Amino acid sequence: MEFKDYYKILGVDKTATKEEISKAFRKLAVKYHPDKNPNNKAAEEKFKEITEAHEVLADSEKRKKYDALGANWNQYQSTGGGFEDFFSQFGGTRRGSGTTYEFSGDFGDLFGGMEGGFSDFFESFFGGRGRQTKSGFGSQGFQSKPTGVDVEADLHITLEEAFSGSERQISIDGKKLKIKINPGTTDGQKLRLGELGRSSVQGGTKGDLYLNIHILQHPFYEIKDGELFYNLDVDLYTAVLGGKEEIKTLDGKKISISIPEGTESEKILRLKSLGLRNINGRGDLFVKIHVSIPKNLSEKEKKLFKELLRLRKE
Repeated sequence: MEFKDYYKILGVDKTATKEEISKAFRKLAVKYHPDKNPNNKAAEEKFKEITEAHEVLADSEKRKKYDALGANWNQYQSTGGGFEDFFSQFGGTRRGSGTTYEFSGDFGDLFGGMEGGFSDFFESFFGGRGRQTKSGFGSQGFQSKPTGVDVEADLHITLEEAFSGSERQISIDGKKLKIKINPGTTDGQKLRLGELGRSSVQGGTKGDLYLNIHILQHPFYEIKDGELFYNLDVDLYTAVLGGKEEIKTLDGKKISISIPEGTESEKILRLKSLGLRNINGRGDLFVKIHVSIPKNLSEKEKKLFKELLRLRKE
């Protein structure tokens, strides 16, 4: 299995802060986003790669595990075990005891594979590792027929899928099944697939499969306290003089946003009824402005800025 250098993919140092990682991600996402590169397979793969890198490095727990793995990659490959087993050697813990525990392999070890957008590298260490949640002979004492075993696994979806809904295809014991993701699905929500778990004995009744939904981090959007925010990079000149910027909403519509003259960095603009779905219909969208300071100025540009500074001081 090929090792993925997520720091190199995003072009950041290993000491980069979360803000620096997100900024690098947004810059690359703009360049390789499918909307700007239609029918470009190479750009699509690059976009998936940088999304995967950001998913790991922007998450403190995933980043901690990844950093521990990177320095010991050769040792991990020689063990042949799961990442939870490997990580426990370097300060991690293996969850659970008794009848509740986490399997060391990935989703494919349990059910024969699950189709997804991330690499085998990601899925093996951060993806849908199955978790057995119960087993035995029922809750009312000993029964002649053992109950099935419920199993949990992780399913990563995009924010667009969570908003608009979609269908995913999974493979369980060689059988391909379609599962429906309803519009308005939230992070942490569980999907129950009846009798698709495991049996506690050979040929016994199967338990249920529970898919834990995890929404992937988006290049521009993020959810905070149930509200939808859009991170918009604006150049200094537009921030000072005002202007128009175009963004794409979660339902695929392109809208033009007016940037007021003299807009400061971190200013938030509120757009009504363009946010997440809720019981009242649809919430608001909050656009957070990030003003980009120009770098590598020419001598002429520096001279003009100095002239502006002089005029401001008069």
